[in-house]
Amino acid sequence: MYTQCPECLTVYKVEAELLVPACGCLRCSHCGGIFNALGTLAANLPPEPFTRLAEHALDQDPPVADVAVFRPRQPPEAAAPELTQPVTADGAAEIADATAAVGEDFSRLTFTPKFARASKRRSWRSAAWVTVCVLLVLGLGAQLAWAKRDSLVADPTFGPVLQTGCQVIGCQLPLVAAPGELRLLARDVEQHPSVPDGLLITASVHNDARFAQPYPVVTIVLSDGDGQRLAMRRFQPEDYVGDAAVRAHGLAGGATTAMVFEVQDPGQHAVAFAFSFE
Repeated sequence: MYTQCPECLTVYKVEAELLVPACGCLRCSHCGGIFNALGTLAANLPPEPFTRLAEHALDQDPPVADVAVFRPRQPPEAAAPELTQPVTADGAAEIADATAAVGEDFSRLTFTPKFARASKRRSWRSAAWVTVCVLLVLGLGAQLAWAKRDSLVADPTFGPVLQTGCQVIGCQLPLVAAPGELRLLARDVEQHPSVPDGLLITASVHNDARFAQPYPVVTIVLSDGDGQRLAMRRFQPEDYVGDAAVRAHGLAGGATTAMVFEVQDPGQHAVAFAFSFE
């Protein structure tokens, strides 16, 4: 016998044993489509050339099988019992109603082939595996982003995107130290107004970076006219920024801040001073 895939028109030679497990349904090995092989089942191929096999209607009434080759004898104990009482008109009507109900219930029965149930299970498993793989990839990406957070925040492409995203969801990016991006705009030194031997040094510093960075460690060196170092002091952020909340937010990208430092006057020989940031 022969049958044809309706999708790719591939003709297959089949045996009855191949049609039994799925009630005549087959899967095409060429295109993967599932089709009812009974729709084009033929005992012989038509003369060539041909494109399609003749299709059979599968919604007709079942034909009568009239050539019987074997019929087993019914054993005596399985014979239908005789009615001991005559069937009345009401009883006949009840039997007819019951028979009709059974026929209606039988017509409502549906059959799900085994390959369809297996396909549903495979689809569910595939979806579960895809979900697990996506979650693993997202977790790996999050770990890599956290490990490279300083580089991503400082990157001119990804940094603004991350900053915008954090502003939307209300988070705060980690502060990345970039002292090379700090530029000294102006500086001034004067006698301390309340400490007799003290100096008050003011510096205006601009953050050239596009991202916020922590307040730096500032080193001030006082020198004489010959360039000899007379005094040096390193200021931690808490030495010149008293507000802890301001220190936590850091120096915003593109912002300018004024830093005020109190130092002891080393004497009249100090005529120059220099700043450096760490």
